[in-house]
Amino acid sequence: MGKRTASAIAYSPEDTGPRLIASGRDRAAERIIAIAEQAGVAVIEDPALAVLLDSGLRPGEIIPVWCWEAAAKILAFVLAKDKNE
Repeated sequence: MGKRTASAIAYSPEDTGPRLIASGRDRAAERIIAIAEQAGVAVIEDPALAVLLDSGLRPGEIIPVWCWEAAAKILAFVLAKDKNE
């Protein structure tokens, strides 16, 4: 069984792109997921994007441009879900 990886992202119009909020593996990943669920934030599984975001990017940094499409799909899903609730 592979290690569990989780990342949290956000976007604000003031930013130049989506921003990494948190990222971690194993216990840290479980904590990120638990906090999101407790806060009512949608948890989306995208293992490939999670691994990319956990490979050298630090919390607070803007996500690399080549990850924007995947991040945008996730953010759009979360926004649509929030509007429907």
